[in-house]
Amino acid sequence: MGLRLPLGQMTVLMGSEHARRQVMAALDDGTGRCAGGHGSVPVARLSAALGEGVGPRLATVARARRDGAAIVLVDRLTDGLSAADRRAVLGAVRTVAGPGRAVLVDDADPVAALSYADGALRSAAGGELSLEPVGGFDYLAS
Repeated sequence: MGLRLPLGQMTVLMGSEHARRQVMAALDDGTGRCAGGHGSVPVARLSAALGEGVGPRLATVARARRDGAAIVLVDRLTDGLSAADRRAVLGAVRTVAGPGRAVLVDDADPVAALSYADGALRSAAGGELSLEPVGGFDYLAS
């Protein structure tokens, strides 16, 4: 699967749960490439064990922020958490995105994750992927 993610941004995977799971399963942690495709870059996949509390998940995010991975795949890291803990983890994930680093998030509640995101990667039923900006719209209503 060829996929280009914007650097310095947190992107949330959108679409049916089945389509999102297929995308995350198809991404290989060992084959990240730079934009030109000629050099490999480190990839990190963040996930949590069933029943793991918020503390270890936040520690996982902190390690990812310190480590040198250029692509960070956040694979259902908030599953099973309360709404408050989910917000804490998603807020921490947001801080991982930075210069030279792309973050892709698959969350059980992608709408909640969107409130922290710069963009969305929509997965259509036919397997097509499209990047969409989030926010930045300035509307006036009467």
